[in-house]
Amino acid sequence: MPYEPPTHSVERSLRATTGAKIVAGVDEVGRGAWAGPVTVCAAVTGLRRPPEGLTDSKLLTPKRRTALADVLEGWVTAHALGHSSPQEIDELGMTAALRLAATRALEALPVRPDAVILDGKHDYLGDPWKVRTVIKGDQSCVVVAAASVIAKVRRDAMMAELGTEFAEFGFCDNAGYPSPVHRTALEALGPTPHHRLSWSYLDALPRWQHLKRARSAPEALALEAGGQLGFDF
Repeated sequence: MPYEPPTHSVERSLRATTGAKIVAGVDEVGRGAWAGPVTVCAAVTGLRRPPEGLTDSKLLTPKRRTALADVLEGWVTAHALGHSSPQEIDELGMTAALRLAATRALEALPVRPDAVILDGKHDYLGDPWKVRTVIKGDQSCVVVAAASVIAKVRRDAMMAELGTEFAEFGFCDNAGYPSPVHRTALEALGPTPHHRLSWSYLDALPRWQHLKRARSAPEALALEAGGQLGFDF
């Protein structure tokens, strides 16, 4: 399906209106998973022409994503990953866990950004970062698209490694997201140490409901996209 390639227009606007010299793009992956961390990538690209085919990671095949991530890691000016563990997600709630992972990624960059382009419509970062939110920024903004691809590929690799230890859960294929294989394993074996125990999938698993944790920070159910026993990736 044809798509418009991302541009630097938002970054140029930020530079012109705020005087920002270093602009980072931030995107996350793993928000709706049942298992594994939520992972955020912060990337800085400057205004150079991006590698051919760059777009939102969800629009790319796994093979193309992996190849592009390898190119991007050498092409970007800087990038860093931040993670929040399943335990931190359970304890803090998703919004705070996203903020923690994003802060870890931004603070791990070798240079501190003057401004941040954040994918989506909600600013989960806040002060002290100067944030511009962009709906579908992972499709329209070069710097966010780069962060999107790197985050997705690196988190998938982490989950595939976990899959060697917990083969029944199919982490190599589903990356911790809902799937029939994942559900079957949960019903038979219960959650692993890498599962989020405050997630609503446990409501449909009577044998394991005693493991469910109450959230310390209540949040809108919309932040649990994919949290029911459905199979949307």
